[in-house]
Amino acid sequence: MHSELPSALFHHDHKPSGKSHHQRRQHRQSSHPRGFLLLLLWTITSSAILGNNINMIQFASAFTSRSRSIILPSLSRGSRISLQRNSNGPFHHHHYSSTSSSLNSQSSRDYDVIVIGGGHAGTEAATASARTGARTLLVTQNASTLGELSCNPSIGGIGKGHLVREIDALGGVMGTVADASGIHFRMLNRRKGPAVRGPRAQMDRDLYKENMQRLLLKSDDDDDGDGGENGYCLDILEASADDLLLEEGVGIETLAPLADPADIADELFSNGNDKERERLEKAQALSSAKANAPNRRARIRGVVAIDTTTQERIEIESATVVLTTGTFLRGVLMIGHDRYSGGRHLRDSEEVEPPSVGLALTLERFGFPLGRLKTGTPARLDGRTIDWDACKIQPSERPATPFSHLTQSRGEEPPLAAVGKLIDCYQTATNEETHRMVMEYAHLLPQYDGMDGKGNGPRYCPSIYKKVERFAERKSHNSFLEPEGLNTDIVYPNGMSGPYPEEIQLKIFRSMQGLEKTEIVRPGYDVEYDFVNPQVLTHTLEAKSIAGLYLAGQICGTTGYEEAGAQGIIAGANAGRAAGAAYRGEKAPVPFVLGRDEAYIGVLIDDLVTKGTSEPYRMFTSRAEYRISLRADNADLRLTRKGAEYGLVTDPERLAALDMRQALIADNVDRLRDFKLYVTDWAKRGGNDLMGGAAAHRPGRESHKKSAEEVLGMPNVSLKMVEEIMADVFDEEQEEKQSTVDGESSSEYDVDAKMNPTPPSVYDTVEASIKYKSYVVRQEKDIESWRKAQGARIPPNIIYDHSVLPAFSKEEIEKLNSFRPSTFAEASQISGLTPQSLVYLYHHVMRLNKESRRKKREEGVAV
Repeated sequence: MHSELPSALFHHDHKPSGKSHHQRRQHRQSSHPRGFLLLLLWTITSSAILGNNINMIQFASAFTSRSRSIILPSLSRGSRISLQRNSNGPFHHHHYSSTSSSLNSQSSRDYDVIVIGGGHAGTEAATASARTGARTLLVTQNASTLGELSCNPSIGGIGKGHLVREIDALGGVMGTVADASGIHFRMLNRRKGPAVRGPRAQMDRDLYKENMQRLLLKSDDDDDGDGGENGYCLDILEASADDLLLEEGVGIETLAPLADPADIADELFSNGNDKERERLEKAQALSSAKANAPNRRARIRGVVAIDTTTQERIEIESATVVLTTGTFLRGVLMIGHDRYSGGRHLRDSEEVEPPSVGLALTLERFGFPLGRLKTGTPARLDGRTIDWDACKIQPSERPATPFSHLTQSRGEEPPLAAVGKLIDCYQTATNEETHRMVMEYAHLLPQYDGMDGKGNGPRYCPSIYKKVERFAERKSHNSFLEPEGLNTDIVYPNGMSGPYPEEIQLKIFRSMQGLEKTEIVRPGYDVEYDFVNPQVLTHTLEAKSIAGLYLAGQICGTTGYEEAGAQGIIAGANAGRAAGAAYRGEKAPVPFVLGRDEAYIGVLIDDLVTKGTSEPYRMFTSRAEYRISLRADNADLRLTRKGAEYGLVTDPERLAALDMRQALIADNVDRLRDFKLYVTDWAKRGGNDLMGGAAAHRPGRESHKKSAEEVLGMPNVSLKMVEEIMADVFDEEQEEKQSTVDGESSSEYDVDAKMNPTPPSVYDTVEASIKYKSYVVRQEKDIESWRKAQGARIPPNIIYDHSVLPAFSKEEIEKLNSFRPSTFAEASQISGLTPQSLVYLYHHVMRLNKESRRKKREEGVAV
């Protein structure tokens, strides 16, 4: 039993100020001496009463959620977390529950999986590993920052929202926590087709972190070290991972093997299971233990960690390790010309979390190709100093669309939306004066290690300097002002990162409409860090040269929470399945691999490990050649059963929700297929546009019937339009049945009968599955023809320019001119060149070749 924290300790509420960077630092160093003494007194008293059962993680989280002006005492060195099923609270999800324990200073108990890093990749990797039954340890420098949104306080977006839905479909935690913490929801690209719509939500930054920690750190009475009622076990250790424990040797065998799919496929083939064999052959092509064996130079034996509190060296043994170091791998922070080591600033603090150097040196020693990338976060503004009336309002959508399929299946809105606790965001823009200052003070920007001092940052989330430089013809760029929570005045100015000196940042902001009197709460900064070229990984995200080492997140060259979480769930699943099976003495499991035709996660990982990346990789729907099939609305239909098969989805409610959704979809599609009207009736009831204009009244059309399914498949026809006509017909039929026979109503008439529309939980899926049916067939044909044509040559004198290839992005034009591929196979390996652009280029080359042959014939030259 745990005592309650004294409420007097938490009276202080953080308020943003207009103080300078230096003044804020001095203020923080002198704040709350009385509160700190009370805090220590409470800790000592409670320790005497409760012994070792104080949950320091909950204690730290509770305090830091209310005041961040002091640095709290460190957590206990180990905190056991067990995965349990718990239907209480807002999540209705597996809860990873905490009780306290310790690790010995020199050698501790061993684990199946150790995950290094508690960011979005790390939390998904650790929880995925635990769900597979592996004994998992999450090592983080500061447990109070678990679930921190380091930059933009939002989840989802175009392409990114697809990833969140897929993570959720596989039992991951990001979608659930986002739903519980969302304060502003929008479906991007709503006016476009379902395939490219992307759910996005603004988070309450504090709530997201607290909800993630509640999910990970909820206490229970499991003190026996055996995990929860399901036997799942996840521990958390607050320490810095200093190095890897390795056993070296060329071709050394792994301690946690994954099965070679070819062996299993042959066995299945002999039993006549062709479909399963085909699936496993695909997995073999993506990840083969036998093929990677000669590349191995070492295998994982564990991790060397430095205890955050005592600075003691701890050796922890494990069969696998998942590295999710984010921006911490030899990270350097920069504001103006100031450079200092660190992975990131602690939020609302001048304190810096230290970088990871030892791990970078070990990776370098084993020949991992390391590069430098950078990213930036903008200044935070005091919302009380913004003229909101001068900005354009952007309200949240209602009803709000959730991320989690469970929330959707219950027919619920996200909880804060359901009770009306939503915020408005606002839009402002830069102007010519802003751009003048951006360029005038460019000499004060940092000098980076990468790209000859220019830095290698994200192309699709550039700094304001890069925007102005790259698009010199534009007179303005939009910036969205996004409040960071319900109980704070801090505002995130999306699109305005730029690590100028603080006084220059303030000048730039004050040149913008609505921000003329704004104050900076804390300045923006950049971080430059090491990343590994992901081509050294397999599709399981295991390193080819070190058996049992998995990488996920920004260390693989990606940018964004969603891309990190997607990699984390794959790396954690494979590490957990392999190591857990080895520990239990079971045969090696089949790798968990997703293909490009199965998921955006498959597209993401295939792009990374086959093409690599030379700049921060961001997911877009345009990167997926199967995007018509890979929609955000059907992620559960595509992935949840596979997740259950591989041990990632164990929640009965999630599987029941999938069954219910599939049944509802089938019933509603059948109803549309069975309902038929004459073409002329469809046109009469829905207007000529519904049935193709004048074509609806051609002779003979009055005797031709079409089903509601066929009508829905036509352009500009929505499911709502079709169902309204169906409901009208149903009502008319009911009225006819209400005829009176000898003064009595017909027994066929039901006074309460009505046709219910398709439920919101399946509406998008029903509509998209019908409207896209013919496009899916054409998509398959296009991809197949493209595959056959990859050997075709590209003329060396081809011109890559927007005037010739108007559909190509600036990135694609730049890279084609840089690489000058000689074949389409080579072009397909260029990172950033999308599948549809490759098909477009193929058709363009075919037209050029055809035109060339025609000219030669006209000139009498033999072809």
